[in-house]
Amino acid sequence: MSTSAKTPDDYIEQLQGWTRDCALLLRKQVKAAAKMEESIKWGHLVFMSNGPVLLIRAEKERVLFGFWRGKRLREIEPGLKASGKYEMATLEIRSEPYPSSKTIRSLVREAVRLNGELGNPQDAARK
Repeated sequence: MSTSAKTPDDYIEQLQGWTRDCALLLRKQVKAAAKMEESIKWGHLVFMSNGPVLLIRAEKERVLFGFWRGKRLREIEPGLKASGKYEMATLEIRSEPYPSSKTIRSLVREAVRLNGELGNPQDAARK
């Protein structure tokens, strides 16, 4: 989805239907799980803690819940599919049921912990 959103709240407000409901749920659980900087980067919501941790990207027919160190999180959520640079893995959500609050919070906490231990994933990829 192309967005003109300047803030995370604007991003959510531009969504409609189930993708809005899903993005709202993910965002609420992410924010409850760990303190991170939230912004609009690359056209979607990005959460940062010692570098990028995760993204929420709403599209017309799916919502992507991606983690920069997601390949290391597949034990928590086997539905994470590896893609792109870094250790990226993404959960593709196309309808309900959405991931449970417990799963979302576990993923977020572990992703933040990994960035704290291993550093910014963008730095690791540049080496």
